[in-house]
Amino acid sequence: MPSPQQARAQASAITSGKADKDTEVSPTSQLRTLFDRPRLSPGQRRIAQYLIEHITEAAFLSITDLADRVGVSQPSVTRFASAVGFSGYPALRERLQSIALRTLAGGPAEENRGNELQAAVDAEIENLENLRRDFADADRVIEVGRHLSASAPLTVLGLRISVSLAEYFAYAARRIHPDVRLVTLGGSVAYDALLQSREAGGTWVLAFSMPRHAQETLTAVRVARDAGLKVALITDLALGPIADEADVTFATGTGSRLVFDSYAAPGVMCAALLQAMTDADPERTQARLDEYEQVADQHQFFLRD
Repeated sequence: MPSPQQARAQASAITSGKADKDTEVSPTSQLRTLFDRPRLSPGQRRIAQYLIEHITEAAFLSITDLADRVGVSQPSVTRFASAVGFSGYPALRERLQSIALRTLAGGPAEENRGNELQAAVDAEIENLENLRRDFADADRVIEVGRHLSASAPLTVLGLRISVSLAEYFAYAARRIHPDVRLVTLGGSVAYDALLQSREAGGTWVLAFSMPRHAQETLTAVRVARDAGLKVALITDLALGPIADEADVTFATGTGSRLVFDSYAAPGVMCAALLQAMTDADPERTQARLDEYEQVADQHQFFLRD
């Protein structure tokens, strides 16, 4: 009899396929695609982030009001519109309004959001709904899962607040991958680990960068790229210097209603990539899970339910 984890690995394989033409794409995903330009200045990134976070309100602001809200000049807003492919701010605002109106038309009626804890849960539900829409096309997850599975060793990088996500991913990945190396310290320690991983034959790094984004994460990602490693990044926004350095970015919303952020959607993103890794080499997955279950039984790792 397979263990529950083995049964899930067998039954939960990701299926490829593009989204149906009628599948709704989340407003956040539409805006990330719209603003995904590698050469945006820091001020332009602030404008993009503000629009993503406040689309239903910001889409109807005048150029003066938007500049005031973001804390930039009106010419900066005009240059931003041009940088993302529009003739000027009026053309950009027209596009933003079409996205905002579809969001308002398709969204639920305004309800009593309850207390702050309930509001935090509501925000995470919205993050998960956006991620669900992104998963309508699973091909990118499948492809990156194959690359991570084939990279030996596979390095997982998470510094400061991102350590917990990196530790979770590395712990699970070790059940299905023979050589997973976890890096949770920055500076020269991270550089040594990344360089050794490349010398040992590694080809990919999975990096995590959650707010507040650490300078040492950016430096470590650059070191990885300079060493010849490719970088898959899980972060909260597909804009910014770390995303610019990554080969592929999975942007998932984080819960920011409480003092410390919560990571429901990034956690699911981790599980999806782990699933893609199991699918990439099912025979190795099965063999390693079988071996682990035997060791776990022999040494009584777990309590009997």
